[in-house]
Order: sequence, then structure tokens, then C-alpha cells
Amino acid sequence: MPAEHLDGLKRCQAAIAELGIVGEIVHPGVPMPTVPLAAAAVGCHDEQIIKTVVFLDEDGRVVVGIANGTGRIDRGLLADVVGVAKVSLADAETVLIRTGYAAGGVSPIGIRDAEAVIVIDPAVLTEETVYGGAGTEDDLLLLRSDVLADATGGIVATITRSSSS
Repeated sequence: MPAEHLDGLKRCQAAIAELGIVGEIVHPGVPMPTVPLAAAAVGCHDEQIIKTVVFLDEDGRVVVGIANGTGRIDRGLLADVVGVAKVSLADAETVLIRTGYAAGGVSPIGIRDAEAVIVIDPAVLTEETVYGGAGTEDDLLLLRSDVLADATGGIVATITRSSSS
């Protein structure tokens, strides 16, 4: 496992301890490059898998969108929520530097940039428990969705569009 992945896993473990939350790192032992594969690996439905996606606004501020596995983050909605003209997807190097996590394994907790704005789509909070990144592509963080909202201090706002809109 690359060093940055080990560092990411340690960062996630430290965040659990630092925040004093109940969270569990799950090691399914199989590749999970997609939401359906991650859901199958841990025996949950796709909506319980959350994506933590890193964007930058026009001033270089980190904006993190958290959506469930079936939701697609709408950049326009996300930009509106944080009060900027637009947000752009951060590249892999920026993700690692600014969050402390490698792209593909970004955890919703323990993000390095303390000034990052975190926005959680309300659909995430309809699930009792969710699985998110744990700092690597091979591990998942299991937590209650209400703990996720409290631990991130995120803004809860609609950042996904339904397929019918």
C-alpha cells in the first residue's frame, strides 16, 4: 500500500479518536472502484455509500460535497450553497495536499484544510448508517449519518439533482 494511503488511513483513525465519535473502519478485502461494488462488499444498498468529492472555488478555497452513492453532485447547486460563482473539481495532487487523503479514498472527517467548507446533501442523512472513505481506496468508514453531520460541521443543503429534474 502506498505511503499516502497509509497516512490517509492513520488520519481517518486519528480523526475518529480526536472527534470522540463512534465510527468503524471496515476492510472488505476486495477492490471497490464503484459504488455498487462497495455496497456489495459491505452488504448494504448503494444509497448508504457516500462520496466525498473535493472542489475548489474561484479563490482556491476547498469546498467538499458529500452525496450518497446514487446522487450526482451538481456544481451549480454546490456553488450557490457556498455563495460563489462556480466550483471546479480538484485534481488528485490538490486533493492529497489540501485534505490529507488520496483521491478515491477521501474521508468526510479529518480533512487537513480547516477552512474547507463541507456541504452534505440531505439524502445522505435519510440513511441511518453510511459508509464513506477511510483514507484509502480499500477501506471504508462506517458511521451513523447523524454523527457524520455533527463531526463534519457541514452545511446540509441540496447539492444533487434528481434524475427527473
